[in-house]
Amino acid sequence: MKKDYFLLHLSVFIAGFTGVLGRLITLDSAILVWWRMAAAALIMWVYLRVSKRCGADARGADAFDASLQRYKFKDILQMDGVGMLLCLHWVFFYASIKASNVSIGVVCFSLVGFFTALFEPIINKHRFSGREFLFSLLTILGIYLIFHFDSRYRIGIALGVVSSALYALFAIVNQRVGKHYEAKNMLLWEMVGGLVGLTCLIPLYNRFIPVGRLYPVGMDYAYLAFMVVICTIGLCLLQIIVLQKIPAFTVNLTYNLEPVYSIILSMFIFSEYKELNFSFCIGIALIIISVVLQTLSETKKKS
Repeated sequence: MKKDYFLLHLSVFIAGFTGVLGRLITLDSAILVWWRMAAAALIMWVYLRVSKRCGADARGADAFDASLQRYKFKDILQMDGVGMLLCLHWVFFYASIKASNVSIGVVCFSLVGFFTALFEPIINKHRFSGREFLFSLLTILGIYLIFHFDSRYRIGIALGVVSSALYALFAIVNQRVGKHYEAKNMLLWEMVGGLVGLTCLIPLYNRFIPVGRLYPVGMDYAYLAFMVVICTIGLCLLQIIVLQKIPAFTVNLTYNLEPVYSIILSMFIFSEYKELNFSFCIGIALIIISVVLQTLSETKKKS
């Protein structure tokens, strides 16, 4: 249990960098996500092929062979569908940040716990938990205190809310599907599915929102490299492993700590929130308390 929760909090810390990188990279949100998924899929494919040839990771090589030779179309379609949910979450998340700022995008992401409490009983067909709603309401109160919804950022807030709902769906479905496949194999097919789906959607997307430049320039390459290797491949592998051991609601609620890391980073990099007022500190404290209470509750239940 200690190892599982350590990996969970490590993944949250890494996720704290994604919002900052989304602001630093100058590409449109859809094009940014396309490059992120394309590079991640390519790296995973090369890694699994090389590991098979060198015999360094037989398990990964076997999974790769299975994904190409033995999996049914339904299996691949399931993994690709999960990847499409992740892809859409990323597009809305980065669109929220670019339409407002990092702080708003990541604070709205804290609504994931609330949406999980709504969606999980429906998808997994079990009773609604009053306790989970209570923890979620505590988080929503914390979000309200952190940021008083400014009318200038309504579009960014709306995009951020959609992003959190999509991630809640992704985490729940990923947990159900991920039990049947090896983590590296599933990550590869998620990236492929998201990439193919986004490639088909970009022409339609471009009709309503011009995507502009299609390729990175300057420091975009360095930021994308860090995002792909650490914040995509490393983070997704951690998430898949964690979701196999810890309930989706606990994982999503713990990810409410992501805004804490992202906001602190954005304060230094973009000069957001130059002064920490009293409501900001109370809001952060409420989010942390909700995570601690849920973690203790689940640990007690497991033991």
